[in-house]
Amino acid sequence: MLSLSLSSCYKDVILPAVTTEQPPKYVSFSKDLQPIFTANCALSGCHVAGSQQPYLTADVSYTQLTGGFVNTVLPTQSTLYIEINGEMEVHIPSATDRQKIFDWIRNGAPNN
Repeated sequence: MLSLSLSSCYKDVILPAVTTEQPPKYVSFSKDLQPIFTANCALSGCHVAGSQQPYLTADVSYTQLTGGFVNTVLPTQSTLYIEINGEMEVHIPSATDRQKIFDWIRNGAPNN
């Protein structure tokens, strides 16, 4: 009886995936994306100077990302897109944040 009551409390939580079907929304790199990178990636031992590239501190993140981690022709083949939806998804668990990054890439990765 106890096991039946405990198992009935279990719930799967499925996060929504990044969508590729809808047109990209406007995203500002400095106002929308940099805060995501600062809070989740540009931490000591992670994506800071002298550690794992790309460096995602505010002073160099745009140059680092557009220097080989972003493919605006084939956005789903961008290293950034692949990583945030793969190994690095645990560091950016919000599907909304990952969608913003993907939309920015699809918009041509502007420095805005």
